[in-house]
Amino acid sequence: MPARLAGRCGGRVLFVAAIVSLFAAADWPQFRGRTGSSLAPGSAPPVDFDVASGKNIAWKSPLPGRGASSPILVGDCVIVTASSGANQDRLHVLAFDATSGKRLWERQFWATGRTLCHPTSSIAAPTPASDGQRIFAFYSSNDLACLDLDGNLLWYRGLTYDYPTAANDVGMASSPLVVGDNVIVQVECLGESFAAAIDAATGKTRWRVDRPKIMNWCSPTLLRSPKADKDVVLLQGPKGLVALDPADGRQLWSFDQEASGIPSVVGTDGVLYVPSKGITALKPVAGGGTLETLWSSNKLEPASSSPVVLGDSIYCLNRAGALTAGDTAGGEVRWRLRLKGQFWATPVAAGDHLYCANSEGAIFAVKLGGEGQIDGESSLGEPVYGSPAVVDGALYVRSDAHLWKIAR
Repeated sequence: MPARLAGRCGGRVLFVAAIVSLFAAADWPQFRGRTGSSLAPGSAPPVDFDVASGKNIAWKSPLPGRGASSPILVGDCVIVTASSGANQDRLHVLAFDATSGKRLWERQFWATGRTLCHPTSSIAAPTPASDGQRIFAFYSSNDLACLDLDGNLLWYRGLTYDYPTAANDVGMASSPLVVGDNVIVQVECLGESFAAAIDAATGKTRWRVDRPKIMNWCSPTLLRSPKADKDVVLLQGPKGLVALDPADGRQLWSFDQEASGIPSVVGTDGVLYVPSKGITALKPVAGGGTLETLWSSNKLEPASSSPVVLGDSIYCLNRAGALTAGDTAGGEVRWRLRLKGQFWATPVAAGDHLYCANSEGAIFAVKLGGEGQIDGESSLGEPVYGSPAVVDGALYVRSDAHLWKIAR
């Protein structure tokens, strides 16, 4: 393995108690943010920027390889993954100072699994995750690396050694989910398909469940109980949705209807918004393993982007750029807006705007509420496939060649 480029991850965290406090307050520790809902309450990034003049471009830093993963933020660090080489078999984890954009450290590994993928994707497609003390970098090759915040390797799992046929020719993309002291991975394809809980401290498998043998790119999602008495892990795929106990993988209930295999479910206030028949709203019945179907609307239909729910509105963006706002009470369409370009990344809601990045690198700031108004349109000039991260009024965007901070 190539040597690590040394440096500290911001030097911010000295005690575990401080880690937990700061981590819960302001970080963006995983795909779709701290709550897995693509929301950044209290942040208000600029609605436009200009690369040529530098307007609202705080910094940009070059990356050594490609990636469709999103950046995450832990303390003063921005963490991002990349893959390089002719076969994309060199895997990178990098940390940058959030204030200056200076690269603090880099760690590289060789992929142990399959590295075929679609030209628009990369082996660094899954977004990394963090528990505030450790970084869990997952790749399409089913390699899972655990590092501390200074980039020291703690453990490494090449899951392909255990499950040789767990792969597909267009690449895997499911991002890991940290739940307590477990890292949940969802690996689904035409070969060996499974979900597993990996011990965050040791890298050992705590539990594993079989999953349908079908191609799937959804990420596991955590549904937090409104009473905080029973959080559950949600696994979505083309065969439907299941809820598992994160402690032992025991199935609690299921929704056995066809669902999407790319955008992931969103859970908020005890209601699930599932990409199924457009969007289907479900409510788990307290104390039992049953579900109540609240409504279903085929007029709200995400494609690659996961839905975003904010207040009494749900926003769905399809691949062709049609952004639809619906009512969470019944699924009625409130407005529809056409954006330019193709879209893979999930939008993020921050301040008064929904930020939508298309695959050509254009970012649209759409006014939340109202009738669907574009308040800003700017371009990075480089392909973007990963969702932005939002912390303290700044957008952190990973393009194919750079990591960007957009801030006033």
